[in-house]
Amino acid sequence: MNKRLYEFIASLGNADESRRKHLDSLVVYIKEKLKNQESINLNFICTHNSRRSHLAQIWAKVASSHYSILNVNCYSGGTEATAMYPSVKNTLIKQGLKIIELSTGNNPIYGIKYAKNKQPIIAFSKTYDHPFNPSSHFAAIMTCDHADQNCPFIHGAENRFAINYVDPKSFDNTELEAQKYIERSTQIAEEMFYVFKNI
Repeated sequence: MNKRLYEFIASLGNADESRRKHLDSLVVYIKEKLKNQESINLNFICTHNSRRSHLAQIWAKVASSHYSILNVNCYSGGTEATAMYPSVKNTLIKQGLKIIELSTGNNPIYGIKYAKNKQPIIAFSKTYDHPFNPSSHFAAIMTCDHADQNCPFIHGAENRFAINYVDPKSFDNTELEAQKYIERSTQIAEEMFYVFKNI
């Protein structure tokens, strides 16, 4: 890891106690998969797959690697596809991740490097059932209440968890935008590191 990312991870606090019940359910699921020597496929789902689901996918993968937990595959998707919002990219760069733009257009594809010799995380907006994502034997992790309420059934999911986050979108195009994206990314990072620290 580069110095900035290492320092960011070292600065993370613990997950808020009021949210640990939901996070602990995910811990139990991952432990059971490890016990059975099965791959751990986590699909983080939000409405537009543009903000929270990407942040959760990325920090979950960084956290699992940090704690040397193998066979963890992290994905994200939405009920519709849009694009990864630029402030997500900018926030991740500030927090120490390297972003490589693999394609341009209305829905760019990014390679996100968190360590020199690790395969990059691929990030682009897509529906949760896109062919890039697993079609079965995965955990559906709902990162927004809208998707959670409007998708009562996720085809192929063997388990489902509601770990909802407040959308930083409400601060877009305001003087608080950068600050609020950093706050949300930091919260998600803290919670994903809590999960994998407790495996």
